[in-house]
Amino acid sequence: MGQPRRIVIMGAAGRDFHDFNTLFRSDVDVTVVAFTATQIPGIDDRIYPASLAGRRHPAGIPIRAEADLEAICREADVTDVVFAYSDVPYATVMRASARAQSVGANFVLPSARSTMLAAQVPVIAVTAVRTGCGKSQVSRWIADRLASRGLRAAAIRHPMPYGDLEKQAVQRFATEADLVAADCTLEEREEYEPYISRGLTVYAGVDYGAILDLAQAENDVVLWDGGNNDTPFYRPDLHIVLADALRPGHEMAFYPGEVNLRMADVVVIAKSDAAREENVERVRAAVSDVRPEVPIYRGGSPVRLSDPDAVRGKRVLVVDDGPTLTHGGMAFGAGYVAARAAGATEIVDPRASAAASLRAVFDAFPHLDHVLPAMGYGDAQRADLAQTINKSGADVVVAGTPIDLARALDIDLPVVRAHYDYADLDSPGLAKAVDDFLNQRALG
Repeated sequence: MGQPRRIVIMGAAGRDFHDFNTLFRSDVDVTVVAFTATQIPGIDDRIYPASLAGRRHPAGIPIRAEADLEAICREADVTDVVFAYSDVPYATVMRASARAQSVGANFVLPSARSTMLAAQVPVIAVTAVRTGCGKSQVSRWIADRLASRGLRAAAIRHPMPYGDLEKQAVQRFATEADLVAADCTLEEREEYEPYISRGLTVYAGVDYGAILDLAQAENDVVLWDGGNNDTPFYRPDLHIVLADALRPGHEMAFYPGEVNLRMADVVVIAKSDAAREENVERVRAAVSDVRPEVPIYRGGSPVRLSDPDAVRGKRVLVVDDGPTLTHGGMAFGAGYVAARAAGATEIVDPRASAAASLRAVFDAFPHLDHVLPAMGYGDAQRADLAQTINKSGADVVVAGTPIDLARALDIDLPVVRAHYDYADLDSPGLAKAVDDFLNQRALG
């Protein structure tokens, strides 16, 4: 320690940038020679701009493909490889460690608390043990409770800066026009639109210190809606962590989901209404084993269709939330459940009509066979998604994504939306935990 360090940060255009900004940007003993990127198409072969990189990196920092990790380490005499991914199995973490150590670099996992920024207003953080547990549903439900008390809530989302990083340093979305002006991807729209439709403002971007400054100047409470299963970027005053009743056994099998679980103030077993009781109890027992003192509540996600009659007796193509199906490993989502419940005669296999980029997704995630993930990271992939839908031969589309798919894509088929919101299944439940917190802080 104290010696000059040459660092590579492994990530996917999110946690990696935040770790740099909080840990290394002002460290005179550190040079970050590169970020590496994977998972999201088209996010490598860019530059982390000098305006964000600071005086230590006047030319910016290259973002390179993760496949080149060993070569980068050798070329640049790298001393440390910093791991900045979320929602990965532990074997993936240790494989990255082996790659770093094989070329003589230390492998570094920064602690969650070392990268948390302190806010001047109360922070409620909603995180999870896996992607797709329902964090955004719970976050929106909390936002509604805050609004009912006359409190202004800033919904701050985990980063998704897949375009011009300098322009995306601090993003504020309050209207549909803001989403259009920012040329948001489908993944971004899935997260932002439901807040905007409630009259709330969403903040995101790259520089989460500057984002916090703006958000807390305009709001009474910061609501951290964490993407993937990442740890909070802000130090929470109330940390709510979701486990998934449909994925028992995942509570302590993924990084950094287990970190969230071990830091939780409250745990919610999400989707308890859709799971077998024995699986709910399996999750409860696993949580209690490591955090016996933490309150555990059951939560549900009741699903309703905008037009059930349009689905009954029809051949249905289901489009469900992309990250939940891919990174989250789920075989289906809310749209599939709703289509089956509404009496669809057939769920159309989307692989038969999949366009090029969607075929690659199905190859990468072979557990997907009855649902189409809403993948749309750029114009070309959005066009492929629309083509896949239009050529599916279905009578109707059931969209289980939080966005209005019919507005976002040029689709020839009728679209029925599946809506789902969080519901407390226990009394007292999460509502009491949130209200107690607000009362203790004399908020609202």
